[in-house]
Amino acid sequence: MRATTSCCCCEALDGRIDRRRLLRSLGIAGLAASLPISARAAEGEYDAMLLSCIDPRMVAPVYKYMEGQGLSGKYSQFCIAGAAIAVVAPKFKAWRPAFWDNTATSLQLHRINKIIAIDHRDCGVARVAYGNDSIANPQVETRTHRAVLEEFREAVAKHHPQLAVVTGLMALDGSIEIFS
Repeated sequence: MRATTSCCCCEALDGRIDRRRLLRSLGIAGLAASLPISARAAEGEYDAMLLSCIDPRMVAPVYKYMEGQGLSGKYSQFCIAGAAIAVVAPKFKAWRPAFWDNTATSLQLHRINKIIAIDHRDCGVARVAYGNDSIANPQVETRTHRAVLEEFREAVAKHHPQLAVVTGLMALDGSIEIFS
């Protein structure tokens, strides 16, 4: 009695595939090979990895900024509450490995050459991480984010010195102040 197995290639490995199925498989493989790289695989060269916040108010403005930089379809993205704050604030130390593992994967698969980190104004995570005084007024809020983004830039330089880093603070209207 023969044990049954379940795998995607078991029939071919067992020699139980007929000519019609083989030709159909080869046809599908040929079609896949003719598709553009973006349709075939997640691997490829991208210009950057974007770090941004999960705040739904920022999705469209961040996308519009990236589009304005000529980066549509040319970047991978990592979204986490607080963006750069999540990577450097002591309160969120447990979140850091996810970011660094994702960055390493983007380097491996996408061969990125820079990280773009966009924090935003009126960020609840800044309040949680650094207290209400850290965002008491626009000047203090800017200083808080500038310090966070500088610490982020230093952390990237330590982990991945080959990467360029662009950092900015985005207002809710989509205007952005670039810090690097």
